Amino acid sequence: MTDPIQSRVVSTREDLQATLDAIENKLNVPRRVGDLRDKAMKSYEENPVPWIIGAIAAAVAVAGVVAWAILSDDD
Repeated sequence: MTDPIQSRVVSTREDLQATLDAIENKLNVPRRVGDLRDKAMKSYEENPVPWIIGAIAAAVAVAGVVAWAILSDDD
């Protein structure tokens, strides 16, 4: 009678361990950042054109905001 109970306990512990591992992976910020960095690097290596266009657009936007802040008449 203890054998089925014990096997169920072992199975439940394994399920709990798998769940805890999944939660740990989701909450591991340095690992998630590293995964995102690797994904971005792979994307850039496959096709850098969208990344270059995005960087140029961001630079133009920042330059526009800076110019607007400097040249706007706040008086």
